[in-house]
Amino acid sequence: MYDHYSFEDAATYQIELAKQLKFHQLERIQTIAGADISFNKNSTTMYAGIVILSYPEMVLKSFALETYETSFPYKAGFLGFKEVPALLKVWELIVEKPDVVVLDGNGILHPRRMGVASHFGILANQATIGCAKSLLHGKDHQPENVRYSTTEIKNNLGELLGFALKTKINCAPVYVSAGHLITADQSLAIIKNSVGNYRIPEPTRMAHNIVNDFRIGKLKAGFHEVSAPLTLF
Repeated sequence: MYDHYSFEDAATYQIELAKQLKFHQLERIQTIAGADISFNKNSTTMYAGIVILSYPEMVLKSFALETYETSFPYKAGFLGFKEVPALLKVWELIVEKPDVVVLDGNGILHPRRMGVASHFGILANQATIGCAKSLLHGKDHQPENVRYSTTEIKNNLGELLGFALKTKINCAPVYVSAGHLITADQSLAIIKNSVGNYRIPEPTRMAHNIVNDFRIGKLKAGFHEVSAPLTLF
């Protein structure tokens, strides 16, 4: 999908995509999804997965898995070009779409306001939130070492891009930003409600574990309904 793009082409495309960004409050949230990618080093095969959970209970309901081949390189600021095509392929397997999707990466907390969550959100026409493990862009102000403590992250113009959120004491924060079709404040509230006993919120934590099992052959591609609680994730 993007293998022929140069980084210059990709940056131009991000700027054009960003013109389509929209932000509004979601009225009802009953399901939440987590999306993640796994891969073997030096391989062109992306193992992609999307898990769907009840909200706010965080009970796993279903998940979809698929592979995708790409030679687009990893480079900071261009994650969407590597991962979004694989995630869109998985998205096609899901008939009943979730109300919001959390991606392991940034939304508008990005130099061109087009992190992987915003990129996926626009192409899928889906409400998305970025929840990244490291800061890509903006001024970092560490929150207090208190659970759910937050600090705002702004750009040089003083515009709010997202939040640093302390999900667990004595651990590094995660970085939350709106992706598409949702507000910054609602994104933060949803992530807070999605945190369990770990630093990473449950949607992307479960997606990470399930996709890794897919990559090593424990799970097969396709859409899977979960009829009983899975404790291994």
